[in-house]
Amino acid sequence: MPSVGYLLAGVAVAAAITFALRLVPFGPAAVLRGSPLLADFGRWMPAGAVLVLAVYCLAQVDYAAAAHGLPQLAGVAATVAAHLARRNAVLSIVAGTAVCVGLSLLLG
Repeated sequence: MPSVGYLLAGVAVAAAITFALRLVPFGPAAVLRGSPLLADFGRWMPAGAVLVLAVYCLAQVDYAAAAHGLPQLAGVAATVAAHLARRNAVLSIVAGTAVCVGLSLLLG
């Protein structure tokens, strides 16, 4: 078994690395605060993340199965429709999830 000093040194190194990695993003943030590029990222990144997740999820669907991906595609359609109607992200996510899960259970 390693000595106590060795274990404490390992914990100290891990803590220092964790602290440094959490501190690093604040340095560039001060420099980029007024940047139009950063403002564009802030505006487009949420939609981009949702698009990547949607494409990933739909790519994993087995379209040769009995339901042919109908629950997933209907869930996406319900999410888009709810978002266009209400512009509420939580409502959109809940509606799309409910449609997808409901159809999955029915067509199961």
